Amino acid sequence: MSDNFRVIEGNPESKVILHVPHASRLIPDDIRQDILLNDAQLTKELDEMTDSLTDEIAINAASQCGIKPWLFINLLSRLVIDPERFPDDREIMNEVGMGAVYRKTSTGEDLRSKNFSQESALLDRYFNPYSKALEELVTSILTRHGEVTIIDVHSYRPHQHSNAVNHGQRRPEMCLGTDSFHTSIELEGAARDSFSHLGEVISNEPYAGTYVPLKYYGIDQRVQSLMMETRADSFLDADLLPHQGFTKVVSGLQSLIERIDRKPTVRSL
Repeated sequence: MSDNFRVIEGNPESKVILHVPHASRLIPDDIRQDILLNDAQLTKELDEMTDSLTDEIAINAASQCGIKPWLFINLLSRLVIDPERFPDDREIMNEVGMGAVYRKTSTGEDLRSKNFSQESALLDRYFNPYSKALEELVTSILTRHGEVTIIDVHSYRPHQHSNAVNHGQRRPEMCLGTDSFHTSIELEGAARDSFSHLGEVISNEPYAGTYVPLKYYGIDQRVQSLMMETRADSFLDADLLPHQGFTKVVSGLQSLIERIDRKPTVRSL
């Protein structure tokens, strides 16, 4: 286990990785020193930006599966680095100061000084080792089975943050983020069926896309990926504590995992 991510070993027969990038609120003291917010402001920002209890959703769903999937969990807040972002000019969130290293808050205020110069150091310390380790896990399962599916486990707030790039879109109980190359019709359909009991299920609104290691991105369709963005009030109350909807999200994810792992592997001759 690294200081910024945790890998929970799954059954060798599983082809599924649950990736949980935004569940933690932890910010190391030396990183905290460069954040401009006072403690009360930081608490409020973490309430807004943390995908609270998505790690518990993934862990609970995995524990209930006959063939347990692998888990890859970010142990640090996304305010340290956001492992989901492109680390270069391809990242659309750079437009609002929320690329791989955030410069702005959810409301558009300065998170770090305009003179902040440690972005490369943060990428080297946290982003690059995280990406390499997840890539290696994907490679190991791909080598063993000839295919791998990443389920990217997220949540989002019922209201839209003011510092956003996706204004005016629908906010269903479940948003499925897909990729035209890495998300098959079958995978998207299985996710729709698995989460239909939560309410409305919509693809790519208000969030689109899903995580794929850059080594495989747009290159190898054997690496499948789908993002689940559960609207937070579907399983959390106003104090960010779980209500009865939590077990429904867990059961939906369990169903999706088992559908994927029951599907026979298609091997190339």
